[in-house]
Amino acid sequence: MGKEKLPKGMISIAWILVLGAILPMLDSTIINIAVNDLAKAFSTTFAVTQWVVTGYVLALGMAVPLSGWLMQKYDGKKVYMVALGLFLISSLLCGLAWDMQSLIAFRMLQGLASGIIIPALTTLVVQAAGSENLGRVMSVVGIPVVFGPIAGPVIGGFILQHLSWHWLFFVNLPIGGIALLIAQWKLPKFEAMNKSAKLDWIGILLLAMLSGMVVFGVTEIRAQNTRATGILAFGIGAISLVAYLLYASKRKDQALIPLDLFKSKNFSAAFLSLFLAGFATNGPMLLFPMFFQNVLELNVITAALWLIPQGVGMLVTRPLIGKMTDKLGARYVVLPSIAITIIGTLPFVFFDADTSQWLIWLVLFVRGIGVGGITVPVMSDSYVGLQKLQVPAASVATRIIQNVGAAFGSAILATVVSNALNVKEATVANFAGAYHAGFITSLIFMVISILPALFLTNKMSIARVEGQ
Repeated sequence: MGKEKLPKGMISIAWILVLGAILPMLDSTIINIAVNDLAKAFSTTFAVTQWVVTGYVLALGMAVPLSGWLMQKYDGKKVYMVALGLFLISSLLCGLAWDMQSLIAFRMLQGLASGIIIPALTTLVVQAAGSENLGRVMSVVGIPVVFGPIAGPVIGGFILQHLSWHWLFFVNLPIGGIALLIAQWKLPKFEAMNKSAKLDWIGILLLAMLSGMVVFGVTEIRAQNTRATGILAFGIGAISLVAYLLYASKRKDQALIPLDLFKSKNFSAAFLSLFLAGFATNGPMLLFPMFFQNVLELNVITAALWLIPQGVGMLVTRPLIGKMTDKLGARYVVLPSIAITIIGTLPFVFFDADTSQWLIWLVLFVRGIGVGGITVPVMSDSYVGLQKLQVPAASVATRIIQNVGAAFGSAILATVVSNALNVKEATVANFAGAYHAGFITSLIFMVISILPALFLTNKMSIARVEGQ
């Protein structure tokens, strides 16, 4: 006997939430394609412009615990609508930005709003669906997650080809406005789950200072005239780390990221793996559009379309990864995925203006297959062996480190490329050499990511022991 159809109201709630959340889900991939155009529009360097992406991702990561607290303390509908409203206001401000500094600041505000919207979407869907219908309702919610890497760059490329960069942000306004109106009209109230919930503001501030200062230090320390600023940023980051460790040791289980979590081998391995995954995914995703435009001399819409094979590769592996992780354990899913990602990245160290397009598409497709098998198994493995009470804190910690790793990966690779270009004449050959240096840096960190992956769960060895 087949499963009963989902109630219409439940599906309606899922689609209303997705309509509002699709904008922040697409936003980072839409902007990746625009970094080249934004650098030209504001007459600034790649190292500075990448903060439009990096600042957004960092703010998104820091907003994750804030979202959890708001959803417990207040009506979920109001939280979702206020966050969406903040996203639209920040989108308007981004479109009206008068210089690169103002754009970066407004993008961080946009990231803060996104970091509340996306976890709120999941929480509200779980509350509305209940355990019986959760799988089928989450499949609706997963649509923008699946198609974001494919659709985002194409939408961004189309806008840049036919309109000005301002419309990368203004495009959010009509869709988001409709989503707000429908949410107000059709979305039911979601009562606060714990009105006495408290937020670890000091923990958030210290982690924000730590991650923000380290990423800022990376972008500043290599240039002679900003080296002192970079060293100062690293110093502030180190002080923030020590302060957080002392603070968390006193707060114990009440800390934002409790230190007890790191007693779990699986969590520690997953934590490091998620950080390093930023170099495998976000870092190169920032470089590819630039490489296509500056080395292969493609226009922006063609450069966006050339990213589709990688998105298709990720799409192909998505249905298999969960089943394989359940059967084999995360270790023997993540290790081959890293190897495939390396195979799909290494040729870019040698690609130049004369490389055949079909070869680039094939390599990107292979790379997508590898990238698609890294994050999901690592995220699931981070909870193995934890007590039930530790799971919420682990969820916050993994989401934060995933975004910090993504920001760090983008910043490191952008800095390597930018510094390689600063000492050479802006020719196609020199552009190619600079991007090659970025891809080599990415590969080094991918190889390092093998080490923590060796400590992830191996269900095959467990099965052999149980079978003896």
